[in-house]
Amino acid sequence: MKALLKRNLKIFFRDKVNFPLSLLAIFIVVVLYELFLGTSWGGPIVWNSPYADILRYSWLMAGMLAIASVTTPMGVFIVIVNDKAKKISKGFYVSPLKRSHIWNSYMFSAFVASVVAAFIMAIIMTIFIRALGGSFLTPIEYLQVFGIILLTSISGTAMMGFIATFIKSHAVFTTISMIVGTLVGFLTGVYFPSGDGGVADTIIKAFPPSHGAILLRQIITEAPMQIIFEEAPAEAVERFMESWWISAYFGDFEITPFVNVVVLVITALIFYGLSLWNMRKMAKA
Repeated sequence: MKALLKRNLKIFFRDKVNFPLSLLAIFIVVVLYELFLGTSWGGPIVWNSPYADILRYSWLMAGMLAIASVTTPMGVFIVIVNDKAKKISKGFYVSPLKRSHIWNSYMFSAFVASVVAAFIMAIIMTIFIRALGGSFLTPIEYLQVFGIILLTSISGTAMMGFIATFIKSHAVFTTISMIVGTLVGFLTGVYFPSGDGGVADTIIKAFPPSHGAILLRQIITEAPMQIIFEEAPAEAVERFMESWWISAYFGDFEITPFVNVVVLVITALIFYGLSLWNMRKMAKA
C-alpha cells in the first residue's frame, strides 16, 4: 500500500498541469469573489472600519481552505481514471493486494494532497492578511484550523472519491472537474450572503464542506470581528454572522460547531463506504 501511495502522490505532484490547475481553481475563486462582491461585502459597519479588508480576506481565506478540500482531491483522482483507461487497475486487482488497500492508497494520496494545498493557501493568505495590517492567529487557533482542515479534507476526499469511482474516461473527468470547480464556490457560500432560508440557503447548508467553511470562518474572523464590532449591538453581530455564513440555522435550530463536526464525520464515513463498495463492485465487472 505504501508503494501505491507514493506512486499516486508522485504522479500528481510531478504533473506540470494537474497540480498547478488544482491551485489555480482556488485562485479563480478569489478573482470571482472580487468581481461579484468587491467592496459591497459586509454592510455599513464593516465599510466604515479601517479593518474592513482584514475581515474580508480573513473570511475569504476560510472559504478557500474549504474549497481546497474538494477541488484538490478531485484533481488527484485523475490517477484512478488514467489507471482505468490504461488498464493498469486490472493489474492491481489480480495482485495479492486487498481491494481495500488499493482504494485506500488512492484515497489517502488525495487526502494528503488536499491538506498540502490547504496549507499552501493558508500560508499565502496569512502573509497577505498580515501585510494588510492584520495579525497572525494564536497557536491554539492554528491548531484548531489544522484540525478542521484535516476533517474537511477527509470529508471532501470521500465525496470526490465516490464520484471518481463512476468515471471511466479522461473527457468525462475533465467535464466533471470543471463543473465541480465552478459550483464549489457557490456551494460553500463564498459568492453570496445567506438569504431568507430559501432553496439556495438550504443547498449550501446541506453541502458538507460548507460546515468546514463555517468552522474555519468562526476561528479566522474572530479577531478582526472583535475590533470592528466592538461597539456594535449584539443584534448587528448576530445578523452579520448569519448573513455571511459564520453561523447558520435550520429554522430556529442553531447549527453548532458540534453539529458541523458530526456532519463532516458522517459524510466521510458514508461516502468512503459507498466508494469502497462501488470500487469492489466495478472491479468484479
